Amino acid sequence: MMPQDQLGRHLRDLRISVTDRCNFRCSYCMPAGQPHPFLPLDCLLSFDEITRITEVLTGLGVTKARLTGGEPLIRPGIEKLVAALADLNGISDLAMITNGYFLPKKAKSLKDAGLHRLTVSLDSLDNRVFRCMNGNLADSQRVLAGIAAAEQAGFSPLKINTVVQRGVNDHTIVDLARYFKDRGHIVRFIEYMDAGTLNGWRMENVVSAAEIVAKIDAVMPLEPIEANYHGEVARRYRYRDGSGEMGIIASVTQPFCGACNRLRLSADGRLYTCLFARQGLNIRELLRRNNSDDDLASIFMATWQNRTDHYSETRDKTSPHFQEKIEMHYIGG
Repeated sequence: MMPQDQLGRHLRDLRISVTDRCNFRCSYCMPAGQPHPFLPLDCLLSFDEITRITEVLTGLGVTKARLTGGEPLIRPGIEKLVAALADLNGISDLAMITNGYFLPKKAKSLKDAGLHRLTVSLDSLDNRVFRCMNGNLADSQRVLAGIAAAEQAGFSPLKINTVVQRGVNDHTIVDLARYFKDRGHIVRFIEYMDAGTLNGWRMENVVSAAEIVAKIDAVMPLEPIEANYHGEVARRYRYRDGSGEMGIIASVTQPFCGACNRLRLSADGRLYTCLFARQGLNIRELLRRNNSDDDLASIFMATWQNRTDHYSETRDKTSPHFQEKIEMHYIGG
């Protein structure tokens, strides 16, 4: 039985955070100078536990799993988890989002383990801008080297995620779009969101989807195209010259809560029904109390059926910068 939540949405997509740690300090996620108390390593779910949870959830409709963090490639032996998830009958789309720093050494082993797709975060080609956004911890060339390694390993097309902040990197987005258009990859520009409570979010720092599209369209004409599937978060556009596509994730100005089909599993085994959640269900305790798979399935189903989240549609009414929320590096972006 495929459960529906209180707004009639079916479960399809599982985001799995394998660690809350990251080697970057991106201003919109884990800003430098802010406290980031990390989980004790013995609190993390084991790969067997993650695989078991995922397998149970495939019985409730999950067909897509995405590994996130923090930075997932920090987790030792991550290829073993990829291989285990790739072997599950119900998972038809297994993806990972990474900052790309470790891809030069990891891309081939991830492909060999069975990973289907890669998304790489890169907020600017301009190294000064990029270092400003990542806490001055890495050069853009290092990420581009990771992208090259992913290409060589057979990941194509890649998706490139770019968070756009007004006055920070918005002046570099056309160059970035052109660079990846010419290389056959799909950039997805993301409106700066009020995820967590530490990133200093203000609405005036958001560059809207309409502005982003207009900037790129003025140089490389665009036209909208249909979504690949119901619930796809990115609004798709193709270049009118036929040379590829780009996307916009407009959680702030054009919310897509009505089609959201995502459940999130944190690294320490809590289930969250929204990126902007305040608390999650402790699944790790249930696992370690020897509950059966049927017990877990019943709990997961009830969690989804009771879901009412539609935060982005009510953002203006909730004073978001005063509302405590789970930090994005902990819950998985």
